[in-house]
Amino acid sequence: MTDLQLQIISLPHQCGVYQFYDKLDKVIYVGKAINLKKRVNSYFTKTHDNNKTRMMVSRIRRISTIVVETELDALLLENNLIKKYQPRYNVMLKDDKTYPWLCIKKERFPRVFYTRKKINDGSEYYGPYPSFKTVRTLMDLINELYPLRNCNYNLSAEKIEQKNYKVCLEYHIGNCYGPCESKIDEQIYNDNIKAIRQIMKGNFRDSIEKFKAQMSQYADSLDFEKAQLIKEKIESLENYQERSMIVHPTIHNLDVYSILSDPEFAYVNYLQVNHGAIVRSHTIEIKKKLDEDDAKLLAMMVIELRQRFDSDSTNIIASHAFKFDEETRVKVPIKGDKKKLIDLSLRNAKYFRIERFKQIKIVNPERHTNRIMQQMKKDLRLEIEPRHIECFDNSNTQGTNPVSACVVFRDGKPSKNEYRLFNIKTVSGPDDFASMEEVIFRRYKRLLSENSSLPDLIIVDGGKGQLSACLKSLESLNLRRKITAIGIAKRLEEIFFEEDPLPLYLDKKSETLKIIQQARDEAHRFGLNHHRSKRSKTSWTSKLDLVPGIGIKTKTLLLREFKSLKRLEQATESELQNLLGKQRGAKIFIELGKIGSLSEP
Repeated sequence: MTDLQLQIISLPHQCGVYQFYDKLDKVIYVGKAINLKKRVNSYFTKTHDNNKTRMMVSRIRRISTIVVETELDALLLENNLIKKYQPRYNVMLKDDKTYPWLCIKKERFPRVFYTRKKINDGSEYYGPYPSFKTVRTLMDLINELYPLRNCNYNLSAEKIEQKNYKVCLEYHIGNCYGPCESKIDEQIYNDNIKAIRQIMKGNFRDSIEKFKAQMSQYADSLDFEKAQLIKEKIESLENYQERSMIVHPTIHNLDVYSILSDPEFAYVNYLQVNHGAIVRSHTIEIKKKLDEDDAKLLAMMVIELRQRFDSDSTNIIASHAFKFDEETRVKVPIKGDKKKLIDLSLRNAKYFRIERFKQIKIVNPERHTNRIMQQMKKDLRLEIEPRHIECFDNSNTQGTNPVSACVVFRDGKPSKNEYRLFNIKTVSGPDDFASMEEVIFRRYKRLLSENSSLPDLIIVDGGKGQLSACLKSLESLNLRRKITAIGIAKRLEEIFFEEDPLPLYLDKKSETLKIIQQARDEAHRFGLNHHRSKRSKTSWTSKLDLVPGIGIKTKTLLLREFKSLKRLEQATESELQNLLGKQRGAKIFIELGKIGSLSEP
């Protein structure tokens, strides 16, 4: 299997951007996808009619991905990367005509308008937005709630006092407050600008409340058409998505670093932000030699990555604090937009690690197994790696046909030739705890008598009760505290330990929990199949089979004649004699009387 095939197999099913590289490690194509694995895989599995596409696919030697939160983020990041790298097979993009922004102009009585150009004059820019439709919707909402001026007059205090301007038609039709003739106080106008700023940031609570009050007023005055218009505005606000972190006008020339760590390896992700836009994401894997601290590892890799990508940014944000040179500031954000950038960086490090795990599982299964065993030892606080795991589950139907199953896992994988089934012998009725106690005792008494290897970990399906029953049997065999036993409760996937009053909750996506769940589900499946088979055999056994003189042919004849066991019970001696003969009918009538009810469950 080639390196390229390994990369494709391990791609995440996440939203993001992918980059294709040629043999010179040059970016030849940048694309976006809702599902990265499906989209990239389609290039190599479909037949392409376009000759350029076939040529591009033939030149791909390496694939890199950047995972993002939303489709909008993917759209904007794709735009940034295409402009930076100008890939051969992408449509060429220019910087000046891309996505629109909303601008709050830096001036007295600020204007709010949309534009494609950003000017470094101190004005505030929000966006970018994927389409003008979104921008117009926001502008309509803003103008509806806060009628601001749209003229480009210089509204200095001196010129207004000199009465250089007069209100225009916009004021008379209610689309402007008329600041040019001091029709509105400057403080009130600026308060409206603050409210607009919150709308652009995605905080619509105050504006929605004002809209709802306005809608109620229209409804009370029976002006339902205007009330409906306001309702539509409210729905638009509620459905509006927050601005993207991929392009942010207030963040300039920033390096973002994060680190994820395993016992043997660490993964460092680097995001480069230039002119408010993410233009690069790169993740590297580090092999640990000693028990290095994450902060020290990150500081070491920051030097490497800055040299590799020729970064001279004096601003660094990171997931861990570390010291750098005097000219460079290193901060660990705990909230706000920069914290979101750290989260994005960590997300990319996480998916890079997942990709590596998938590749290692194929090319180096031993390393993959060792890593999982080490992780299970750490997560479950074990003294040794759980190379040999046995899991137990009971099955019965209202106490009937009770059985128990034991499944065996070796190195995290099922060892089906070692599975065992148990018919419960000493328990009557639906007593799950007593059944568990019996099965554990029988299983390990036999292993001890045969000098067979004991498991490193015992898992019982259930909570504290089942675990206590298991421990009771281990105690009687003098194995308690020699083998770790845990219970897993299905409702919240709680893991119970001996003498620990509080359960352990593992991450729902952790590999340790997945193996425990797999063992539990396998034991349940194996035991349930056996229980169904046993119950099926029992259900076909009728009390008629216990009557001397009744074979298969007689049984069939009786059921065909009387249709049910209940009617057969009510049959008279003469009816049986007419059907089976005088002597045989009388004998079977007597035997049926001895058996009692035939139709009870």
